[in-house]
Amino acid sequence: MIHVIARMEIKPGCMEEFLKVLLANTPTVLAEDGCYRYEACTDTKEEDKDKYVTILETWESEEHLKAHLATPHMAKFRDDVKDLRFSSNVTVVAPVK
Repeated sequence: MIHVIARMEIKPGCMEEFLKVLLANTPTVLAEDGCYRYEACTDTKEEDKDKYVTILETWESEEHLKAHLATPHMAKFRDDVKDLRFSSNVTVVAPVK
C-alpha cells in the first residue's frame, strides 16, 4: 500500500472552478482498480483555504498509481486545471513495516 499527498497552489479566483473539475473527476478515480482513497482537502487556516488544495490518496501499489496517472480522465483533468493552478507537488510514501 502507498499513500500520495498531492498539494496544489491555486491561482486567485480559481478555487471554485478547480474544485468543480476535481470533484467531477473524483468518482471516476475512486472506481479505479487499486484506489482506496482519493480525498480533496483545503487548508484550515483562513488565509490559505482558498489558496491550496491537497489530495490525499491511497493506492494498493505503485503499479496502480502509475496506471491511474496514465488514464485518459487524468490527462483530461491535468489539461482542464493547467490554467487554474500555479504549481503542484506530489509526495509518495509507504507505511513503515
